[in-house]
Parts: sequence; C-alpha cells; structure tokens
Amino acid sequence: MSTAAAVPIGPRPPSPAEVVAVARHGAPVRLTDDALKAVTEGRQRVEALAAGQVPAYGVSTGFGALATRGIAPELRERLQKSLIRSHAAGTGPEVEREVVRALMLLRLRTLASGRTGVRPETARAVAALLNAGVTPVVHEFGSLGCSGDLAPLAHVGLALMGEGTVRTADGEPAPAYTALHDAGIRPVELGAKEGLALVNGTDGMLGMLLLACHDLRALLRTADLTAAMSVEALLGTDRVFAADLQELRPHPGQAAAAANMRALLSDSPIVASHRGSGCARVQDAYSLRCAPQVAGAARDTLAHAEAVAARELDSVIDNPVVLADGRLESNGNFHGAPVAYVLDFLAIAVADVASISERRTDRMLDVARSHGLPAFLADDPGVDSGHMIAQYTQAAIVSELKRLAVPACVDSIPSSAMQEDHVSMGWSAARKLRRAVDGLTSVLAVELLTAARALDLRAPLEPAPATGAAVAALRERVSGPGPDRHLAPEIAAAAELIADGTVLAAVESVTGLV
Repeated sequence: MSTAAAVPIGPRPPSPAEVVAVARHGAPVRLTDDALKAVTEGRQRVEALAAGQVPAYGVSTGFGALATRGIAPELRERLQKSLIRSHAAGTGPEVEREVVRALMLLRLRTLASGRTGVRPETARAVAALLNAGVTPVVHEFGSLGCSGDLAPLAHVGLALMGEGTVRTADGEPAPAYTALHDAGIRPVELGAKEGLALVNGTDGMLGMLLLACHDLRALLRTADLTAAMSVEALLGTDRVFAADLQELRPHPGQAAAAANMRALLSDSPIVASHRGSGCARVQDAYSLRCAPQVAGAARDTLAHAEAVAARELDSVIDNPVVLADGRLESNGNFHGAPVAYVLDFLAIAVADVASISERRTDRMLDVARSHGLPAFLADDPGVDSGHMIAQYTQAAIVSELKRLAVPACVDSIPSSAMQEDHVSMGWSAARKLRRAVDGLTSVLAVELLTAARALDLRAPLEPAPATGAAVAALRERVSGPGPDRHLAPEIAAAAELIADGTVLAAVESVTGLV
C-alpha cells in the first residue's frame, strides 16, 4: 500500500484528487475526531428510534416493497444481515480494484457524516479494509443506479461481515473471513439500520465519474497535442487558432484548446515553411481547423461534469437519513439522475473527440490529401502497408465509442414490485464511460504514432519545439519510419506514454499547456 499521508475523512468532503489517491494509488484514510463524534451521536438517535413504538423504515420495518411489515426487535439484526446477503447478487466480470476502493471511500464519507446511524466500529471497519488493501470482489452487473448502487455496495457489506470473496493487498483472491483475520480486522455484527446504510448510495457511479474526469483532463490536453502534430504534418495553418478569432465565440473550453494549440505550434519551422502568399490553400479541412471547437466543447462538458461531481461529493446519500433534530426521514436523494446524466454527456464528448482524431489520422495516410507524404506513410508503398491498418483499428474503436455514446440514463427498468418504478441506470452509464476513456486513449495513441512518423518524413523541416519534444519522448519507446514491423506493441507503448503522462511531461518541459 501507499506510504502517502492519510486522507482525513470527516466533515469536509474529500477532494477529487484525494479520491484518486485512495482509489488508484492506495493512499490510506483516517477518520477524524469530528467524524467519530458525529457517528456516535447519529447512532444514539437510531437506537432511540429502535427502542420506540413508532415504525421507522429500515430500523423496525422491512425494505422497499416490504416496508409495511414490522420487524420484531429480536429479528432486527437478522434483518440487516439478510439485506446484505440477498442484495449481494452481482454477476459478470469483476469490477476494477480502483472502482471498488472509490466506492468504499465514498460510502465511508457518508457514514462519517453521522447521518446514517451506523456505529463507530462499522465506520472504522470500512476504513480498516481500505488501509489493509483488502478489496471486496464486486461484479459488473447488479446496480440500476437507484436506490443507489445496491448490489456493488452489498458485496462490500458482505466482506465486512466476513463473508464472500475479496482480493488481498497483493491481488490474490481469498475468503473474506480469512483476509480480515490476517489483517487484524474483526468482522462486523450489523445492528439496526446498518445494513441499509451500507448499500444506499451513489458511491460507485460517483467514484467512476471522478476517476474518468481525472483521466479526461489529461486526455483532452493530449488531444490538443496530437491535433497540433497533425496540423504540422499536413502542412496546415495555425492562423485559425489566433486569439482574436477565438474571442468571437467566447466558450472557455474552446479558448483553452486554441491557446494550447498556439503554444504547441509556436516557432514551428514546418508551419513557417508554407506561411505567406506563396501558399495556394485557402483553408484546412474541418478536422484540423475545428480542433479547438470540438476539444473545447468536450472541455466545457467536462467542467459541467466536475461541478456535478463536486456537489455529489459534498452530499450525504442514505435512505432513511438521520437529521440533526433526531428525526429519521425517508427521501429520494439516492436517485442517480444527476450523476448518470453527466456520465452519459461525457461518453458523447469522448466519442466526438475520438472521431475527429481518426479523421486527422486518415488524412495523413491518403496521398490525395496528405500534401506530399507517401501512401499510408509506408517505407515502400505496395511492399509495405505502413499505418494502413492502424487507422482501421482507430475506426473500429471510434465505431464502438459511438455505440457507447448512446445514453444509459434514458432507460429505466422498474423493480421491487413497482416500488422502485423509475431508476437512473447511472452505474451502467459509468461502466460504459470507463470503456470509452480507454478507447479514446488508444485512438489518440494511433494519431500520436502516425503524426510523429509524418513529421519525421517532413525532414529536413523540423517540428515546433513542443511537438518535437513529444516525438522525442515517443522515440524513446518506438522507432521512427522504416519497413513494416509489428505495430500492436507500438500502439500499446504510445497508449502507455499517454496514460502515464510521459508525453505531456515532455511537452511541458518546453511549453506549458493550459
């Protein structure tokens, strides 16, 4: 596990960066004194309600369509255990470790608010699981995004009880009871309302939204870079990215993308070589000229998604919820619509950014449009195929991204005997966005490879210092133009250099990006 400082879990919500640190990089967590005080006070209110005569949903009644049945005091612990066991009904492939850690952290954040009524030892057990690197096995299918991510969170609750399967810190599968014992964690004996409090949240879909936003911030900057490289490779102009032209349409994302492209193309000998009255071309194709408009719209969509994520991070999601005056009130705050909408919005933006990238790649391979580059950038066209099939790969991914852009949130499948008759499908929206982010990474990797090869073929003309730095970083892993060779490892290497930030770091060493 990470040796980073522990992320405090208390009245202040964790920042998006802290969520990423815990989920992806294994940073530990620490319940603050204020959190433990709030949890203790919330538990006292739930215990008072449990001892009273007035029915309280989830404390002394059943759940969902079974909420009309009163539960005798001697059956209430069994009620909570039964809830977790029955709701841990996920199926399909395992969900990624970082997603499970994110949903555990976000559920802990809500538990620590004191509004759920759990005991301090239950909140401590969730924190202990995170800090031990013990990750419950959660499956792809089981959440409708309302009442929260029920099945995924129930699998976490099952592990807290010492049941089900987990993965240890080294990634090995193990029975939950054994892994808890080895980590020195006592299985939780759930009390009144605790099972319900563990499963009633938007934590899975929110965790995936935060991780996607983090990744897209870097990918959109990479899209500016690969677009600038393609502009150079295709002997395009940088005049369309001028600030005074961008100010005529004052979308902030567009301005940022255009500023990036100006900085990336600054002092480019290739651009300078065809600037002036001697150039017969009046304007470039849309995929070059409109790059800031598309990447900028994606940025603005991302900014909206980040605003929604920030509000959701500052939310307490449970049903029923313990209010400050001691009341236990039912509510609909678990409905995932706000998060589901932006997850789908981002999938649309991702598909469009990938689509315009693929169009630029295709232009560089076509002798009718590449302005002097060899067919498919092949060493010996006809004998060699160059990057012909790399573009096929891009096209296949872009086609898949268009399918993934179909919104999940407009679907709804009624459940729980029509008690839960409208659901958000936010978990499904989040799962397809994760696939879309991976796809965009690969599409940009192919454009990076292709544009770098095209720039090399423009020698003796040289690219701009910034784009040249990107080519140099790529050449540390991937050789320059030459006879055909196995391309799949080169695409994978380029994708890794994008994902781990190596390419952007190389560019930023020359000129920072917005």
